[in-house]
Amino acid sequence: MTSPLERLGALDSCVVSDALDHLGISGATTGIRPMWGIPKIVGYARTVEVVDAAAAGDVRGRHLATQTVVSSGSEDVIVIANQGRTNVSCWGDILTAAAQQRGIRGVVIDGACRDVDAITEAQFPVYARAGVPVTARGRIVERATDVPVSFGGVSVRPGDLVIADASGVVVVPADRADDVLAAAERLVARQEAMLAAVREGRSVVEVMADTQFSSALSGTT
Repeated sequence: MTSPLERLGALDSCVVSDALDHLGISGATTGIRPMWGIPKIVGYARTVEVVDAAAAGDVRGRHLATQTVVSSGSEDVIVIANQGRTNVSCWGDILTAAAQQRGIRGVVIDGACRDVDAITEAQFPVYARAGVPVTARGRIVERATDVPVSFGGVSVRPGDLVIADASGVVVVPADRADDVLAAAERLVARQEAMLAAVREGRSVVEVMADTQFSSALSGTT
């Protein structure tokens, strides 16, 4: 039996976003992009909530994301919710090395990372809003891990499915995964037929009519 991650891995972020739209589910983010020419990643969300250090009180000690890295594995994607901050990093080369040792599939950040050259050399998938040299120490801290977070305007819970590629980052709620994947798979089949029709000379005006998409998403054809 094909696993949800295998099914998700056969798709792309655009078609998954379309399926979410059809079902009225919020899951597509904007502005979070690959930091280098990296491959698509899919995995289960392991969440990290980050807050401003000045407002967090005395939380000295553990560096942010470290506990999540050591407790994650080969099917996981780390999701760092840093409220879109691009003036301070929350991921770098040492965390990258540790994540690779654990076999983690990648990290997606609603915020910034640092050490982009080292991350590129390591060939580790990192998606973020920006690369900056500014350290997290003394500026931001981890408030919680494996909790529901707001990530790029999307609610993410531990265990939700994450897909990230050159078009962006999309999250599929775990409890709706079957519905979303089925809708996306129907749309892929229809899109492939539409591409074939265009290549055979059929008018793109006719091929791309809205009814062609709606029927594919609903499964009526």
